[in-house]
Amino acid sequence: MRWQKDLLIILSRREDKKIALAVDTSTTDYPTETISNIVKLFHELKPETQLILADYKIRELTSTDNSDIQYFTHGKSSYTEVLEWANENEIETLFYITDVTGYVVEDMEINYELFWIIPGGFSPKVPFGKKLLIK
Repeated sequence: MRWQKDLLIILSRREDKKIALAVDTSTTDYPTETISNIVKLFHELKPETQLILADYKIRELTSTDNSDIQYFTHGKSSYTEVLEWANENEIETLFYITDVTGYVVEDMEINYELFWIIPGGFSPKVPFGKKLLIK
């Protein structure tokens, strides 16, 4: 449960920042119940957080009080559209729940802080930003 404490600390230090939470919906290979709990935590601590549901494209922009996340099983994921959306919407911190197996443009420039929240107990390399492992 160390990750919960880490996430609480990270969020509390950004209470005055414009943040967003993205969920990779391309697979159900990781614990979807844990993802729902993370979304609920964001809603409790920062209810104005924008929730982005995406796989190879943005599927839905909603709020964190939406607990109805539809997952797909095609396994195709691209982070580019979400990362560009965050730039365009002047997000200061983006949290992205994913297994980091999707596509991202190599020379992508981001103007915000990025945390990859990685469920499932493995530790892949992230292209940039920081990672928070969920075990």
